[in-house]
Amino acid sequence: MNGAFRNSVYCKELCSYTEEFGLKYVDLELYFTKIENGLAQEMTEDELVVFCSEVAASMITMHTDYNKLASVIMIRNHHKNTSGSFSEKFLRLQKANGNFQDKMVEIVTRLKDKIDSIVDYSRDYNFDYFGFLSLRKTYLMKIDNKIVESPQDVYMRLSLQIHQDDLDGIKETYMLLAQQYYTHATPSLYNSCCKLNQMASCFLLAIKDDSVEGIFETILEAATIRKVSGGLGINMTTLRCNHSKLKTTGGESKGIIPIIKLISDSVKYLNKNEAKRSSACAFYLEPWHKDVFDFLDIRKNTGNEENRARDSFTALWINDIFMRRVESGANWSLFDPKEAIGLVDAYGDDFTKLYEHYETVLEHRSIPAQTLWREIICAQIETGTPYMLYKDACNRNSNQNNLGTIKCSNLCGEILEYSDSSTTAVCNLASICLPKFVKESPSGTRFFDFHLLHRVARIVARNLNSLIDTSHYPTETTRKSNMETRPLGIGIQGLADTFFMMKYPYESEDASKLNRVIFETIYHAAIEVSCDLSLFSGPYPAFSGSFYSQGVFHFEKYKPAGVELSGLWNWDELRKGVIQFGLRNSLFTACMPTATTAQICGNSECMEPIQSNIFTRRTFAGDFQVVNRFLMDDLIRLGLWSNEMRQLIIEYDGSIQSIPVIPDQIKQLYKTVWEIKMKRVLEMADDRQAFLDQTQSLNLFVKQPTYGILSSMHFYGWKLGLKTGMYYLRTCPVASAIKFTVDKELITKAISSMKEEEECEDCTC
Repeated sequence: MNGAFRNSVYCKELCSYTEEFGLKYVDLELYFTKIENGLAQEMTEDELVVFCSEVAASMITMHTDYNKLASVIMIRNHHKNTSGSFSEKFLRLQKANGNFQDKMVEIVTRLKDKIDSIVDYSRDYNFDYFGFLSLRKTYLMKIDNKIVESPQDVYMRLSLQIHQDDLDGIKETYMLLAQQYYTHATPSLYNSCCKLNQMASCFLLAIKDDSVEGIFETILEAATIRKVSGGLGINMTTLRCNHSKLKTTGGESKGIIPIIKLISDSVKYLNKNEAKRSSACAFYLEPWHKDVFDFLDIRKNTGNEENRARDSFTALWINDIFMRRVESGANWSLFDPKEAIGLVDAYGDDFTKLYEHYETVLEHRSIPAQTLWREIICAQIETGTPYMLYKDACNRNSNQNNLGTIKCSNLCGEILEYSDSSTTAVCNLASICLPKFVKESPSGTRFFDFHLLHRVARIVARNLNSLIDTSHYPTETTRKSNMETRPLGIGIQGLADTFFMMKYPYESEDASKLNRVIFETIYHAAIEVSCDLSLFSGPYPAFSGSFYSQGVFHFEKYKPAGVELSGLWNWDELRKGVIQFGLRNSLFTACMPTATTAQICGNSECMEPIQSNIFTRRTFAGDFQVVNRFLMDDLIRLGLWSNEMRQLIIEYDGSIQSIPVIPDQIKQLYKTVWEIKMKRVLEMADDRQAFLDQTQSLNLFVKQPTYGILSSMHFYGWKLGLKTGMYYLRTCPVASAIKFTVDKELITKAISSMKEEEECEDCTC
């Protein structure tokens, strides 16, 4: 069997891949030996291909060339199984499934030759192994459970959805997507060109009415949105509390917990039966609601099951007066929203005055504010939630505050839009892949191309506007909201990778400046193109009365004392254009989580530092270890990469700080998030927030959280003026499964050897 493999045509094909793609670090002898040792007696051609790719993937920690080899094996076989042009596959899918819009079928039929000439299937090789597997598993369309599409077909479908029959626009957008300069969010990748072409990611709901009819109408809308893959944020503060008297029956309300469970169970049902992607709801509550303690408990592992909804996510919509009372050690009053009318609709000084008035005239429960604060932090330590969003900062800096008070955010805590009983807020998202803008000069010096970023951000903003116009809306309230305010959510991915490429440690001033200028650039570009669109199509209907209509930019609201601008962009000229012509959109920028799309594009997630320099990628075939490719390249360049080094990094939980032979500048560059002070993470968030007119999914990371540590972090973020103080709290696992692969004897010898070498160096001049 083994000899047969070495002499097979497929073995020769594998050899050719290393030459074709320049994989000089692949040890073919070792690779083929591993294949031979695991070959089964009988394998189909597809099974052999998958097995060979898995063997290559298992060797990725030796060199990133094995990642490329694994992806090439899978993609080459995929191309064999999905042959044909884009138009052939598109029309074949339509004939079999009939799920494309008639208009899109007509365009593809009419322009098929020109469209087909744009698609370049060789660009599928831009994906790494894990990115391609993610796309293949979920995003590619099938006939009778057999995949028909390639990744390039998805990008062309999306380009067609955006530009219809505008061939120049189609080509421009397709090229940017195919070369991974940016990506749209998952619903857009799923649903483009389909009859139910729902493109939006985020929906913000209010309870229709505090009545049986209003509650079940809200549940129906939530289920309808979830059916088309929308993520949900729901404001629960308007609902009366537990034991509140019911006038119609004379009984008592059961409060918000049973309603949360009803909505959560409906969403869970749709995850199993309807939706392409699993999701959940985030439920938002202000801390003066009498049910707040029960609310904090719903995700806990212990307690009465009737009061638990562990698949849901909790979020607090925190008032500044609450933070001040916690800080001063004062008491805090809890109210029934049925009695404390108007608190939900007020913020800032207006809220404080009304709240203090109600403390003198309404029945309430008085508690030490720090008692509730301690329960919040205990819940976060146990469950990672509730999210922390600051109501006053969110509203004080909102361009939509001319519509009314914003009462909640979305599932991931990065969208801030107005919603009420007749308006369900919507947002269309896209993320720009920052590593693509790191370029190299003829002299070999790396630089970040801000002007290219500006050009791409303009295209992204224009494309999101097109999706607003052409998208399917699951309900009339979502359509009405999106057409009246036309909000965008342009974010990023790969910020940590960009710092690695530029050789900027996360805590350095260079990284801080790059962070600021990146977001200033994206923000300026989005507003500029929105002003251009407004000149031709008119401003969004709710423009009048917004702070943009007065020529005020978000960074001027967020930092009245002034922010440090790059000087790259003419803000005064843009201000004149906005005042004269208006804006097509009410909001522009938000940092969303990018877990799936970042893995597809091979980037670090959103704006987060890395959690480890060695981590596990989970696939249908099992778990695979992956090393930070930038660190590996630097260690190879320094002659320090070896099996012993890999084992040491695993032993130290993905950290390199305790490995003696690694130079200090490399240690500084590749600090994990557990080694970076959260104060610096919060300051970086504050710097970029000036240019985020929505907000950011800001995770906080603490190895061993305590009340004191979390309390200090939350107050620091609040005093900085952040809108989102925390998305999830991430803690470090006590033990790592990866460590079971470590050779302890080898580790001991390696450390001993390195210490001897270090001592030798210290003794020489």
